[in-house]
Amino acid sequence: MIRLIVVDDHPVVRDGLRGMFDGDDRFAVLGEAGNGREALAVARAVDPDVVLLDLRMPEMDGVTTIRALKAEGSRARVLVLTTYDTDSDVLPAIKAGATGYLLKDTPREDLFRAVAAAHRGESVLSPAVAGRLMGTLRSPAKEPLSQREVEVLGLIARGCSNREAAGRLFISEATVKTHLLHAYAKLGVRDRAAAVATAFERGLLGSD
Repeated sequence: MIRLIVVDDHPVVRDGLRGMFDGDDRFAVLGEAGNGREALAVARAVDPDVVLLDLRMPEMDGVTTIRALKAEGSRARVLVLTTYDTDSDVLPAIKAGATGYLLKDTPREDLFRAVAAAHRGESVLSPAVAGRLMGTLRSPAKEPLSQREVEVLGLIARGCSNREAAGRLFISEATVKTHLLHAYAKLGVRDRAAAVATAFERGLLGSD
């Protein structure tokens, strides 16, 4: 029997997943959590085989949770189950140590097979996610950020607004917005938070 915990910030999703797995004698749901911090506590208490994990949650997101589980030496395999399949979601989760990555429209039997495969240590990716990863590997290297784009992102990372960044760099607020849009495109992200996180991950911003 595969022992798992379900981590999602939506109670109705947790209830649905628990009902699915409890109805199959190959699985036992040992606990639930609504965010990453709760997931760590539950995982410590019940020592699951598999953690079925959402990515975007309050208090502690999925990628941070995966890293924390690894840092604590948890033996659990992490299978991401989420709505999001963008590069800024998929790549950090895989790099953090997720065994698999599925989308929430995955059919029931496919989800059961994926959990069993994750338990065996096999990598499991939904077709959409696998296609995205292959596209990323085949695509040419992304254009590097300019020095000014890095400077703007550095100020944003320190909490500056567009107006404050413009004042510090002696440029217009519109120019700051343009630099940010160019940085988003080069980093493959859609917002400020993802741009800063990706820039740190790639070593473009200093650790301070």
